Amino acid sequence: MRSYDVTVFDRPLQARDYPTPQPSGEEVLVKVTAAGVCHSDLHICEGFFDLGGGKKLEMGARGVNLPLTMGHEIAGEIVSAGPDSAPVTPGKKVVVFPWIGCGKCPICLRGDEQNCSRPRSLGIYRGGGYATHVLVPHARYLLDMGGLKPEVAAPYACSGLTTYSALKKLDPRVLKEEPILIIGAGGLGLMCLGVMKAMGAHGAIVADIDAGKRDAAMAAGAVAVIDPRASDAVKQVRALSRDGFGVYGAIDYVGSQSTVQLAIDVTIKGGHVVVVGLIGGEITIPTPLLPQKALKLQGSYVGSLAELSALLDIAKAGKIPQVPTTTRPLEEANSALDDLRQGR
Repeated sequence: MRSYDVTVFDRPLQARDYPTPQPSGEEVLVKVTAAGVCHSDLHICEGFFDLGGGKKLEMGARGVNLPLTMGHEIAGEIVSAGPDSAPVTPGKKVVVFPWIGCGKCPICLRGDEQNCSRPRSLGIYRGGGYATHVLVPHARYLLDMGGLKPEVAAPYACSGLTTYSALKKLDPRVLKEEPILIIGAGGLGLMCLGVMKAMGAHGAIVADIDAGKRDAAMAAGAVAVIDPRASDAVKQVRALSRDGFGVYGAIDYVGSQSTVQLAIDVTIKGGHVVVVGLIGGEITIPTPLLPQKALKLQGSYVGSLAELSALLDIAKAGKIPQVPTTTRPLEEANSALDDLRQGR
């Protein structure tokens, strides 16, 4: 087995070769056929999240131990299972749900393992997909890939799931009847436009500082695009909203101080801002604004196993336009991360 691992924070991944693990208990061994490269991987390998004001959330404080095989967007084929596993079919093509909790706490029992206080997420707390093989704790985390290509299916485990779960948090009437604001036209933003189309949503105004990404958003079906750095960006969004006063829903896939502030500024009374991105920073909100504006400000962290199952059903039915995808061999994991870091 070969993997490319974080052995020292803020250093290139290191290739490691060791015997292929054998599943025990309820574990299932999966041969990795594709692993998505997620922006969160940059924060993990750098070793911290930026909390703003010079503060950092160190990965060690989150329980991330090295060496670590990153990669939480995983598609693969079942190889074998431990003696206590539910029946599995060797060779079956699967998408792996990586957001695994303890499985025993009230949060997990409610079906929200992604929010567990004792997480075992693949690629973060346990070995992930930047490898030839991955051990999955239980067969229930393996979802049928159907006829999807591995490189198309893998990102649904995070990029797709994250966008789907964020959209599901908004009022379905708003999604159906009027445009929302999407901030960020990278992989998540473009995936969101595709998922919205599959859900029958009205559409989205997309904000991005990169002209090329704004063009990509228009090609992917955005109703309009804006540059959030424009002095009249708030005015532009309001003019594009249904009644001219602002949008009822905004999803921020960047998560910086300026983007969260933009989302708050353009939402109308009773509006809903969902923050997904992890770029970092901090904001200050006057407390009277929350009740006076009846503002709902919500964080959204990936999604549940049930949501991934529902999303894959939509994808396998061919309802989600494919996001442009480039594949590279495992040996180019470092160069892929470098290109992601440089916005390429």
